[in-house]
Amino acid sequence: MISTETYTRSTFCCNGGCVEVQLLKEGNIALRDSKNTTKESHEFTPNEWIAFLAGVRNGEFDLS
Repeated sequence: MISTETYTRSTFCCNGGCVEVQLLKEGNIALRDSKNTTKESHEFTPNEWIAFLAGVRNGEFDLS
């Protein structure tokens, strides 16, 4: 479950190349780079988050 108090990192995270997520009080989701937590996070609406996750699952962001 995504925390409303702190950022959560996946249990699959390794080698420091991870992202962290946080559920914001207004219902949006924040996403940030775990290597540089001082950078501004990306904020998604619930519908944008669903579309983003679907893209990840479909390989839209794969670098190969």
